[in-house]
Amino acid sequence: MKKSLLISAFVLLMTCQAESQSRFIRNVANDVKNELLGSSSGSSKQSTQPEPSCACSDAQQVLGMSENKLMYTEIDIEMMEDGSFLIQDRMSQNYYIIKDGVKKGPYASDDARVTAYTNSFDTEQDMILARYGQYISKSGDKYNIKFNGKTYGPYARIDNFTVTKSGDKFAALAIENIVTTESDGEKMEAAMKNAKSDQERMELAMQFSQQMTSRMMAGGGPESMLTKLVTNIDGATFNPMMGGILKGNIKFDDIVYLNRTDVVDLKDKKLISINPEHAGLEKIYVNSSNSVYAAYQSGTLYMSNGKTLSDLFNPYLVKTDGKVSLAYMYYSPKKDAIMQCKIPF
Repeated sequence: MKKSLLISAFVLLMTCQAESQSRFIRNVANDVKNELLGSSSGSSKQSTQPEPSCACSDAQQVLGMSENKLMYTEIDIEMMEDGSFLIQDRMSQNYYIIKDGVKKGPYASDDARVTAYTNSFDTEQDMILARYGQYISKSGDKYNIKFNGKTYGPYARIDNFTVTKSGDKFAALAIENIVTTESDGEKMEAAMKNAKSDQERMELAMQFSQQMTSRMMAGGGPESMLTKLVTNIDGATFNPMMGGILKGNIKFDDIVYLNRTDVVDLKDKKLISINPEHAGLEKIYVNSSNSVYAAYQSGTLYMSNGKTLSDLFNPYLVKTDGKVSLAYMYYSPKKDAIMQCKIPF
């Protein structure tokens, strides 16, 4: 194993592992299209097919297929950070953004509004900068967070960043100081390779060790190398070293985390427990009174009160006229459109 990787591993052992968020989420079309359509052809005969079981009488149309010259079986949909939807037409390779019922585009695959969600980033920091550039900036090797006029930082690394839907609260997991970078490791590796004797290699190793120690002390000591919570939420006591990833989409307008079987807020108050059969599912949502949760996996929504809804995708929390709802989408063969239903939540 390369020494640069060994050094990185040494540092990572003292930090909290972050959940990678850099994958492009496909909708459930490919999972349910045969059941709904009876084929993958996307022909005009779709209108004769029955509506899915999750359909509701007051559904709102999100996107019509025919008028936009799209085929349901040839698109991908992903929800973006601001609540809008990114749609890819795999046939034309064009992208569209739908916000508040208005479709904009087409956008090319290299458009910054698109690449923030479709690119595979080398590091978590690259992804965070692409998606949260309005809050996070980089200066040299350090990152700063600017939120509601206040600056937090600088930090050597930000591994987890989330903002509430209303935009008034944020939380991040950050590290103030890293004693060695990938570049440092590469330089050390090259120097060791060019060393002419074991004695010279030993001297280089000692030199590098002293350099790491000096940086550690100059940067605030060993504690500055540990992951810490950065937030504007008063009274937050969440300890990153105990594990957990910050989530801003589990409970509307709040930031919480999952600790195996419980949903907990940043003040360490348990909001609700998750049944064992739902633990680890793709997405979890908690209602306003903390009395019911919904768990989503592969087109099915499982409610803690025993109800189940199938043949849907992209569930998310939304607030309309002061009331929070759990919204979800489904494909309507009758209308040849993507529809949206809302459950009071």
